[in-house]
Amino acid sequence: MQQQDDLYDVVVIGGGPAGLTAGLYLARARYRVLILEKADFGGQITITSEVVNYPGVERTDGRKLTATMRKQAQNFGAEFKVAEATGLDVDGDIKVVHTNRGDIRCFGILIATGASPRKIGFTGEQEYAGRGVAYCATCDGEFFNGREVIVVGGGFAAAEESVFLTKYASKVTILVREGDFTCDAAVAAEAKNHPKIEVRYHTQLEGVAAGSGGLTEATLRDTRTGETSVWKPADGGTFGVFVFAGYVPQTELVRGVVELDDHGYVVTHGYLETSAPGVYAAGDLRVKNLRQVVTATADGAIAAVELERYAKQLSEKTGLVPPRPTTSTYEQQEAKAAKAASASGTSPAPAPQRPGAASAAPTVGNHAFFDDTIRQQLAVVFSRMARPLVLKLELDDSPLSKELQAFIGEMTTLSDGKLSTVVDTAPATGGDVSLDDPLPDARPNVRLCTIGANGEPQETGIAFHGVPSGHEFNSFVLALYNVAGPGQALDQDTAERIASIGQPVDVMLLVSLTCTMCPETVLATQRIAAANPKVRAEAYDIAHFPELKDKFNVMSVPCMVITRPGADAASEAQQTIEFGKKSVPQMLDLLGA
Repeated sequence: MQQQDDLYDVVVIGGGPAGLTAGLYLARARYRVLILEKADFGGQITITSEVVNYPGVERTDGRKLTATMRKQAQNFGAEFKVAEATGLDVDGDIKVVHTNRGDIRCFGILIATGASPRKIGFTGEQEYAGRGVAYCATCDGEFFNGREVIVVGGGFAAAEESVFLTKYASKVTILVREGDFTCDAAVAAEAKNHPKIEVRYHTQLEGVAAGSGGLTEATLRDTRTGETSVWKPADGGTFGVFVFAGYVPQTELVRGVVELDDHGYVVTHGYLETSAPGVYAAGDLRVKNLRQVVTATADGAIAAVELERYAKQLSEKTGLVPPRPTTSTYEQQEAKAAKAASASGTSPAPAPQRPGAASAAPTVGNHAFFDDTIRQQLAVVFSRMARPLVLKLELDDSPLSKELQAFIGEMTTLSDGKLSTVVDTAPATGGDVSLDDPLPDARPNVRLCTIGANGEPQETGIAFHGVPSGHEFNSFVLALYNVAGPGQALDQDTAERIASIGQPVDVMLLVSLTCTMCPETVLATQRIAAANPKVRAEAYDIAHFPELKDKFNVMSVPCMVITRPGADAASEAQQTIEFGKKSVPQMLDLLGA
């Protein structure tokens, strides 16, 4: 048998519950497995605010649940890579997964790319996306505080998210095409019986119209009679529309490679094998009658066990062996606990959980921003930074400024000299922001600076206005790494596209710390800015700068306001507004690179 260092037993494409579960099972069985994810590990469930029907977990949210799944897989030795799969070669014993960061060789492949929210095509849907039409209650619900909202859909998501939206909306009207909900009766009952929810059956949304402040009326159609009517909120004001009309399977990658049904879902057989030998499918992208986290994890486990057998057979057939894990973090932790118990003569007791300890990102409000896990992760990032940075704090005398100063101060203390700070303090402005600037000087903010030849801080054009905590913590830390170098790897094509941006461009990123889709957009834009000084990318926590929300009529995040200079001194600047989660290639498309 010959070891092949560039060979994997299995490549899992997709980092949602199905893919993470498969990675856990394969790694625990001592197979070499790589989990590929083009965006944010965790999948669609990360935008769910509350999960109460996952067995063994009484109550959690989607992001926490999948963060635990990833940690479990990692502890058993699964490998992770952020990259986009662009093609598959599945003929022969050794298969190849082509990605935007190179080719990966393996015996078996698990497709677990999931599904994305479906657009339904009513009049105004595309035009008002981000300005009244939304697809994520967790990300955008707060923008409709005290207003009425319409929810389109009759499945699990529509019923559950309607109840969540009552936290903000004055009233929720659910439009169901059929005569009843299509989800579990217990889930539907909560929506049906909620005092702030009205359900209209046999009703379809035909279109929406808007005034200067947002959506003002909707056209509804009775699916039985075909008659249409105009709906307006009771207060005569504006309203929002949330679409939960099912999902579209993300199967373009395997179209022509494996069998799909008429709706684009992957056809699987007894143990989740596809029509292509050695290629399996798990999760929401395959033909099945229930798409829930629990069925996705079950799929991942079933497919993983079959892929173990397949990889073993192919290894014996070819005489090739990937460098499989021989131990794991989990086993090391168990051995350490057993040794400690043996030395003390007692059984190990569980470590006490610190009240309020965060597992993924710091929370603000006290001066202990980072728990031990975060400190360890920061230590790794700081150790890899190629040069020191200066964090320039622009503050006023507001409480938020004090919070930002404490937050950055603690991070600087942990950086082992890689970070230093300078402070520019001005009187509080009462929250007023200059709306004419392409990147308003809104305080408080932290600007990322390198150290110039003269020893003075040199601004990079990357900044965060507010406190970069919550879901923006990881994107802020990676911005530090990207500015300091060596930074996250870029393939040659992407690097060339970034370098081709020859004219100055400013990107204002309007975000919410509770939004799970914002971090990728912030990270992607600031990665581009770190590599090309002509691009400036500043993020604004929209909760603290309502003037910006009002100016651009923002009702969904992330929102990108892209400003380019005019062709000459006499020309006005060109400004475009975009919404939605963006990867580096997608941002480059918007920037015209």
